[in-house]
Amino acid sequence: MAAIFYYPWYGTPARDGAWQHWQQNGAAPPERIGSDFFPARGAYSSGDPAVLAAQMAEIARAGIAQVIVSWWGRGSLEDSRLPAVAAAARSRGLGVAVHVEPYEGRTAASVGTDVAYLRRLGVRDVYVYASSSVPAPEWAALNAELSGVRLFANTALAGRAAAGGFAGLYTYDVLVYSGAAFPRICRQAARLELVCAPSVGPGYSARSATGDSRVRGRERGAVYDFMWSQALRAAAPVVTITSYNEWHEGTQIEPARARPGYESYDGAWGLRGAPAERAYLDRTAYWTARLSRARSPAGGGM
Repeated sequence: MAAIFYYPWYGTPARDGAWQHWQQNGAAPPERIGSDFFPARGAYSSGDPAVLAAQMAEIARAGIAQVIVSWWGRGSLEDSRLPAVAAAARSRGLGVAVHVEPYEGRTAASVGTDVAYLRRLGVRDVYVYASSSVPAPEWAALNAELSGVRLFANTALAGRAAAGGFAGLYTYDVLVYSGAAFPRICRQAARLELVCAPSVGPGYSARSATGDSRVRGRERGAVYDFMWSQALRAAAPVVTITSYNEWHEGTQIEPARARPGYESYDGAWGLRGAPAERAYLDRTAYWTARLSRARSPAGGGM
C-alpha cells in the first residue's frame, strides 16, 4: 500500500479572510509565495471544495491508497478542515490517516485523547511525528491500552518503536534518509513484528520558506526513483510519500508550473512544459503499480 502526507493548511483572502501559509518568510502572495516551486493551480485554499476534489482525484489516479493528513491538535485550523478533507478523500475511495504533529503540550496522554476523537472520524492509522520527544515507556503505556488503531513512530530505529509499543515506523525526512538504509530498517522492523513504512520523496528545498541552505536536488527524477526502488527492495508493506503538497520544504509532487524565479519539474524523466507539471504524479502511478505487483501473490517480488 502507498500512503501520502497531505497538508490542509493553505488559505486565501477570498475564501479564508487572509493568506494562510503562502506568505512564509515574508513572501507576498499570490505573486510571490514561500516556496522554491509554484503550484500549477496557483496559491489556493485548502478549504475550497473544488480544490480538495481535484487533489484527491490526482492522488487516487496515482494509485495511492491512503491520505495522511497533517493535524495540529483539537481546535487547530487543520482540525477544522479534517472532516472536509476526509470526505473528499473517501469519495475517491481513499483511506484517511492522520499525522499528529508536535502541537504545544503534546504528551502520550493527550495523543490518547486525540486517538479517541479521531476514531470517531473514522481514522484508524495515526502517524506520530517527532515521537522521540516523549519517553518510550509513556508511549508503551498508551499503546498497551489501544485496540482497533495503529500508531506509527517517526523513527528509523526499530528498537525505539518497539520499546514504545508502536505498530510500525516511518522515516518521513527525505533529506536525511536517502533510501539506502530502507532494506536494513525494514529487516529490523520485521524481526520485531513492526510494520515498516519508509518515506520516499522527490527531494528537499526550503530556502524560500525558511532560509534552510540544505538541499537535496531532484536530479530530474532520479532521487525519487532511487528511493522508490529501495522501498521495494526492502519489501516494505507500506510506502509513505513525503509529500503531496508540503510546498515550504519542496517535497511536493502536486503539479507545479514553470515560472520565472521558481524551480520547476522541467527535465524530470525528459519531460518539459505542460507534461512536466504532473511528472511526479505520473511517475508515482508507475511506482505504485510496481508496488502492487510486487505485493500480489503472483508478483514474485521486484
